[in-house]
Amino acid sequence: MATPRRKRLRIAGRVVGRGESADIHLKFSESYLGTPVTIPIHVINSNRPGPRVLITGTIHGDELIGLGIVRQLLYGTPPKLKCGTLVCVPVVNVYGLENHSRYLPDRRDLNRCFPGIRDGSPSSRLAHDFFNEVVLQCDYGIDFHTAAVRMLNYPNVRADMNSEAVRGLARAFGSELIVHGRGPVGSFRRAACEAGVPTIILEAGEVWKLTPDVIGVGMRGIMNVLKWLKMIDGTPERPLFQTTIKKTSWIRADHGGIMGFQVPPGDLVEQGQELATNYSVFGAEHNVLTSPFGGVVLGMTTMPAVKPGEPIYHVAELSRSTLRRVQKRIEEHRGKPRFERISDVMASDIMDLKPEGGG
Repeated sequence: MATPRRKRLRIAGRVVGRGESADIHLKFSESYLGTPVTIPIHVINSNRPGPRVLITGTIHGDELIGLGIVRQLLYGTPPKLKCGTLVCVPVVNVYGLENHSRYLPDRRDLNRCFPGIRDGSPSSRLAHDFFNEVVLQCDYGIDFHTAAVRMLNYPNVRADMNSEAVRGLARAFGSELIVHGRGPVGSFRRAACEAGVPTIILEAGEVWKLTPDVIGVGMRGIMNVLKWLKMIDGTPERPLFQTTIKKTSWIRADHGGIMGFQVPPGDLVEQGQELATNYSVFGAEHNVLTSPFGGVVLGMTTMPAVKPGEPIYHVAELSRSTLRRVQKRIEEHRGKPRFERISDVMASDIMDLKPEGGG
């Protein structure tokens, strides 16, 4: 675990002292009228020194789940910190949120602009100001994302598992699935890790939605990390299983048509298992999409009308022994009180469009 920093926490000129909480607005731009445009930040500082944990959401302006998680964290029952500091940023991409857009007005993806340039493009300036004013003062980062438009992700953590500090953080979060990787060049988590701030992201849910079950996953993960860091009392909740994924593959449509989905996100699949059937608009079967290997469904499209080449399923590979172990764990707990994987909830939105009487 990182050694707590000794310097006082100062954001946008505001020093947050021991035992204080503060709402801060970090200016990063101006409107056409010259009025400030700011990022809202809420800081909870305990009476004792300790790790500084940064929680961020809505780096992509249409991905609202981080906003929902931070709101729940602060306005439900805020954690009582024994030590350390929480820095909560529900919306980083303010312009994107206002425009219901993944991107910024200069058509750039903020999550490819970090650590930013002080005198660069508008997006690069935002990234620079946020990175230097906030990120570099923290010891750990947790960033929340959803799938892209017309896609749905099963909750999974993305982390550079080659880093000991990041590996500890990722495992402590408590997700069933951890996808190994450094992240794209310019991404927030990669830049933060390279700057010495171990950071992970949670990918879960859909754009423009505040799904209660997904918010619950994020909340549980944050509380697990705070317990792991001894910032709050309690023992972290462990998932039913936890495995690290090193290989994933997209299964794409071969024909235009209407998809009949057969497997929801989070389901375990065998090599060659049917995932979806592509039908013509009159119900004639074009072809069946199958899994290239045994593993778990990370995500899928929510759009049944498809064209050739469009992504349908995102499948993560599991070794045969890991797949059997996970299957056994799930079957051992199925039917027990309070047992429900979020995949069971996501399955309710998936419809098999197989015509009556066959294809």
